[in-house]
Formats: sequence, structure tokens, C-alpha cells
Amino acid sequence: MAESKRDYYEVLGVSKDADDAAIKKAYRVLAKKYHPDMNPGDAEAEKKFKEASEAYAVLSDPDKRRQYDQFGHAAFEGGAGGAGGFGGFDFSGADFSDIFGDIFGDLFGGGSARRGRGNGPMKGANIRKSIRITFEEAVFGCEKELDLILKDPCTTCNGTGAKPGTTPETCPKCGGKGQVVYTSQSFFGTVQNVQTCPNCNGSGKVIREKCTNCSGTGYTSSRKKIKVSIPAGIDNGQSVRIRDKGEPGVNGGPRGDLLVEVNVSRHPVFQRQDVHIFSTVPISFAQAALGGDVKISTVDGDVLYTVKPGTKTDTKVRLKGKGVPSLRNPQVRGDHYVTLVIQTPERLSPEAKEALRKFDELTGNTLHQNDKTPEKSERKGKKRFMDKVKEAFED
Repeated sequence: MAESKRDYYEVLGVSKDADDAAIKKAYRVLAKKYHPDMNPGDAEAEKKFKEASEAYAVLSDPDKRRQYDQFGHAAFEGGAGGAGGFGGFDFSGADFSDIFGDIFGDLFGGGSARRGRGNGPMKGANIRKSIRITFEEAVFGCEKELDLILKDPCTTCNGTGAKPGTTPETCPKCGGKGQVVYTSQSFFGTVQNVQTCPNCNGSGKVIREKCTNCSGTGYTSSRKKIKVSIPAGIDNGQSVRIRDKGEPGVNGGPRGDLLVEVNVSRHPVFQRQDVHIFSTVPISFAQAALGGDVKISTVDGDVLYTVKPGTKTDTKVRLKGKGVPSLRNPQVRGDHYVTLVIQTPERLSPEAKEALRKFDELTGNTLHQNDKTPEKSERKGKKRFMDKVKEAFED
């Protein structure tokens, strides 16, 4: 009954203003998920597959979609005796060819809309390796050497894989095409699936007498040293591509590439964010109070920074151009941000303790602590210098 059917847009999970591409994409997902060949014996999956196919047959046809938008399911109640289909629904006019080419390609490894790789030239596979460098090497760049085992065309058979004096023969299974065609039956008739020939692996050739040097592979392996130039400013996890240092190509195709992933070791002092460097530098109370030069370590070496008198703890300073070079423009560098932290001494000699007590008295922090005269009370209402120092230490 029409009343028992779900809304076609709801079935496909699309909005009523969805375009043809969105409708096709939604149906492709559902068809792959609920196709009977992927769910053998599952009646519920078959029911959902039929439901999605019926919805697509209507919404993919402009005329039928227009009728459905105007009259709903009632527009097709009189068409049950049409050209067959699921539950008597008329599928005539619905184009499933490109959809089911993709679906059967995924199900069976080929498909009428998919082709095997054939026996044409193909680029070789990429090789992936990783390398570890220091923080400084990542900032300024470096040269590294990788020890790899790489394949090269066999010099005995010139890469053919055949014994010298013989040549590869045309594959009898695919006739030299590198592809074979399989047919299968579906709800929509016969579907052809094109796959890479398993007899020749897509090369279109078979070797009767194999080269003894390479065992018919056409390649020999040897250990090689490859120099890798690490650019200044590279970050952890980024890769360097070295072209034509990967696996050899197939049927005269170019070699693949070597992809070197860079792992940067942590630095005990510096931390990096993008092109900027961050660090923390301890200073003494005397340096913070009186000011003076403080030695700060950077990736370029130690620099002297003049601390202003009365500097508070957690003061941040910026060393312009002392960060990491940009990968796009090595002439442009980030900055180095330094946090100055006042250190509280933990071990003091008797002389140092006495000096601090004297300092405390001179700054009026202890001497007038219990003085309650009006004049002193006004002074207590204001934060003394030593109070600020204590607050800094507590922070």
C-alpha cells in the first residue's frame, strides 16, 4: 500500500532540494551497504536495497521526480503492472549503469565502469623511510645519509625477466591486454567486471624461461647510500620527497619517489610553536630589583639581555628574529619568546640571612609591622616594595 511506504527523500537521506549528484551519491552508499551479494541471506538488507533502488529510480528521473513531488506515492499506484522490478515497481527509464558499474567494481574488484590497470607504463611505488634529527638541525637544516636496499633493472636480462636469448611471450589468458573480463548476474541483469589478469599480473606477458640472475623478476636489489637534504625550518612529522628513488616502474614507467619522514628530538630548554621558540630563564631577586644583564641561550648562541629595574616574575621578553626560519622563505625567521622567572634562594648562609633581615628593615616591612600610629597606619595602607616581592615569590 502506498501509505506504508516511506518518503523517498527520507529513504535516501537527502533533502527535497538535493541535486542529482547528491541523490546519486546517497544511493551509491546505500546500494553498496545493502546489496544482497554483500549480505547473503539477509532479508532485511534485501528489503532496504529494494527500497533504496525504488527511491532512486524515481528521484533520478526528472519527470518521475516532478510527479512524486506533486502527488507523492499516489503518482505511481497505477503502474504496478509495468516493466517488472521490486514489488512490481516500474524501473523502466531508470539509469543504473554507472551506479552499478561502481558498486560491482567494489564488490568484485572490477566493474563495467572500472578498468584494470592494463599493461601500459605505470609509475613505481613510493618508498617511505623515517629519520631522526636534533632540534637545532631542524632549525638550520642539515645533510643526512640513508642506507637503503633499492631495486634496479637486472643487467643480465635488461629488465625483461627472461633468460638471455629468449623473450617474454604474450599471455594466453588475456591475449596480451593485461585484463580479463568476468560476467556475473545481478537483479539488473548481466554485469561485466574488468580485472587485472592474474596470470601475468597485468603485464600482458608471461615468461617461460626465467633469468637466473633475477629469478624472472627483472630486478636486482643492492644496498645504496642516499643523501637527504633536510631544509631549514622543517617541523616534526613533515616529509622530504626525493624523486625517482622509489621502486622501479612497471612496463617502462618511471620510478617512484622516496619519502623521508622527519622526527625531531625534544630540546631540554626550547619549545617550538610554528616558527617561534619559547623558553624560560631564571633570574635572581637582586637582578630583578636592580636590573642588569642576563645571559639567555638561543639557537644562535648566548645573548645578553638587559633586565629593567623592578622586573616582576613571569615577565615575557621578545628576541626578534631568533626563532625558526620559514620553509617558504628561509630569510624570514620567527621570534624567541623568553619568560623571566625570579628564583627564591632555598639555602642561605647566616650572613645572607642577616643581610636580608637588614634589607627588610630598610624597606619598612618588619620594623613598622606592629606600629599603629596614625602616621604609620597611612603607610601600611600602601603596598611596600617588599610586599610586592613576597607576592611575586608566592606566585
